[in-house]
Amino acid sequence: MIKYILASGSPRRRELLELAGISFEISQAQGEEISTKETPADIVEELSHKKADEVAQRYLKKYKNDTVVIIGADTIVVSGNEIMGKPKDAADAAAMLTKLQGDTHCVYTGVTLIVLQRGQEKRAREVMTFHEKTDVHMYPMTSEQIAAYVATGEPMDKAGAYAIQGKCAIYIRGINGDYNNVVGLPVARLMHELFERQLL
Repeated sequence: MIKYILASGSPRRRELLELAGISFEISQAQGEEISTKETPADIVEELSHKKADEVAQRYLKKYKNDTVVIIGADTIVVSGNEIMGKPKDAADAAAMLTKLQGDTHCVYTGVTLIVLQRGQEKRAREVMTFHEKTDVHMYPMTSEQIAAYVATGEPMDKAGAYAIQGKCAIYIRGINGDYNNVVGLPVARLMHELFERQLL
């Protein structure tokens, strides 16, 4: 039997994984999101691996007779050469949105799968990491529109200070790439990787 563990407390990632129709547990990673890498792709891959690895340690002995798949994910927004995570406060959120409005930026999500194999005394591990990139084109926003959006509180726990599936949808001109990648989890690619590895 295969058990799936989502190493994230994000309600968006939970909803996307639920759409895939698989049963899973949630075990949120608690470690600091600090990367030693420089390129956006390397950063999200490293951070997703750290999250998955932290949670994997909790399950080394919990399910000794099952195969356990830990799913870690991390998302960042990149505007020019600037990497944007979650805003520190409302002023930071407004500053991010001011830079993003009227322009095109990139969203990277890294995903790591750590597979703990059943029936192995030392729990053999298989690790697989990938990332997806989506270009997002935003309409111009006035300072009043930005302030009103920030005041909703929606930007505060989102990379780049906006939710494409939320109230910011009215400012999205279009995208190139996976929409769900911007939401926080490229679920189609994830399911493809699981299927290819016979983990479904």
